[in-house]
Amino acid sequence: MKFGENLKEIRKKHKMSQEALAEKMSVTRQSVSKWENGESYPEMNKILKLCEIFNCQLNDLVHAEITDLNFLDDNIVKKTGKFNVKKREEMNALCNIISLIGKIGAIVLKVAFPFIVLIMILIPIIISNIEINNNEISFSNNYLEIVDGNKLIINDVQVGKIDSDIEKLEIINLLEENSKVKITVYLEVGLIFLLIELVLMIFVFSYIEKLFNNIKINQTPFILDNITLIKRIAYILIALIFIMPLSSLPINILMDINVGDSTFELINILEVLIILSMSYIFEYGYELQNGAKINQDT
Repeated sequence: MKFGENLKEIRKKHKMSQEALAEKMSVTRQSVSKWENGESYPEMNKILKLCEIFNCQLNDLVHAEITDLNFLDDNIVKKTGKFNVKKREEMNALCNIISLIGKIGAIVLKVAFPFIVLIMILIPIIISNIEINNNEISFSNNYLEIVDGNKLIINDVQVGKIDSDIEKLEIINLLEENSKVKITVYLEVGLIFLLIELVLMIFVFSYIEKLFNNIKINQTPFILDNITLIKRIAYILIALIFIMPLSSLPINILMDINVGDSTFELINILEVLIILSMSYIFEYGYELQNGAKINQDT
């Protein structure tokens, strides 16, 4: 379909007369008529203004393939090509940055995962061998010791550090007020929820990487795979809103800290709503795109 036919069809869909369009474009009605009849063609800046007026893509007016622009003069063809290339380069750069962030984020969290597992293994060993004598922390097992007053050493390997006297006092009070079994169980439960968080966040970063790689590779972001990825990200964030406070809840209970209502922070809910809205926008765009293809085929 030629430019004039496209323009006429889009104008009629918007129920706009040639006079009204001419007024918006600051040209005469005869100019609009000549565009639609193929007698003349607008300059590139006017084509872009038509896109703004009808809220449509450049390809809706001039067609997706640059070879189909032969009916326009060489100057317009060059400008249109540069416009498409520039927008594509900008989108590719953005996609590269965000997909790289997703990839790095997933790698960092995967590296952190075994460290959390190691801590879960060490906690029962440390807690069961810990002793309090005259407000000082010591261990009944020779493999465990505190060096220089704050470094926790297990079998000649430093695995932790007590940063201050206040932190040491908190640990002493915690041990004096609770049984070792209770402390171990609470800490292990908190770390289990932390591991669940890590797994979910790894999925989020992986989905983000894949989403923006898809947008870079495909001509349009409106594909079913992208819609699915956005919805999965939103669902995982909903789960994290509820799970994240649970990782700190056990230690908060042990330390008698008031947790408050941080579970339902408004900012978290807004973030999820934005991402869910994106998924429905993509879905709507996908349906419009498919509808346009069906109309072209018929």
